Amino acid sequence: MMEIFFETKDVFQLKDLEKIAPKEKGITSMSVKEILQSLVDDGMVDTDRIGTSNYFWAFPSKALHARKHKLEELESQFAESSQKKEALQKSIEKSKIGREDTAERAALLKELTALRQKKEQLKTEIEKYRECDPDVVEEMRQTNQVAKEAANRWTDNIFSIKSWAKRKFGFEESRIDKCFGIPEDLDYIDLCSVDG
Repeated sequence: MMEIFFETKDVFQLKDLEKIAPKEKGITSMSVKEILQSLVDDGMVDTDRIGTSNYFWAFPSKALHARKHKLEELESQFAESSQKKEALQKSIEKSKIGREDTAERAALLKELTALRQKKEQLKTEIEKYRECDPDVVEEMRQTNQVAKEAANRWTDNIFSIKSWAKRKFGFEESRIDKCFGIPEDLDYIDLCSVDG
């Protein structure tokens, strides 16, 4: 399709291209419109509406200009990448200074490894005594308080339901306890005695 434009250096309407393309280039007339639209979308073919007709054209000079522009862009990117590579290479060389394998460096690395292991051991030791941390103890007290209040709320709910069942159905308390698996010694948790 592009060869038609480049060889003739002319402007065409769609109906003209649908006649020329099958004869000269073997492109089926049914696909000409689709191919042409694809080329327009890619910016390879220009189009303009004049009156009620659409005209299409593509000149070799535009394609050459686009290629030159792309080449300049790629060359610029290449130069920029080369500069980055040089800067990184210099940075690597600069970083290597003072890191030569010497006996002193090996001793320092060994000491660093030993200190890291010691740090991990101390962390483990601290974790053992975490439960003695005042903040952790206070957090546990608050959690216990919330849990006790919740347990007493549910205990209160159980007593309310037992009272309702006794009034409504006339069941004995021991029978209700047995049917629902409620322990005989169920009672409220004393917040003061358990908290200490």
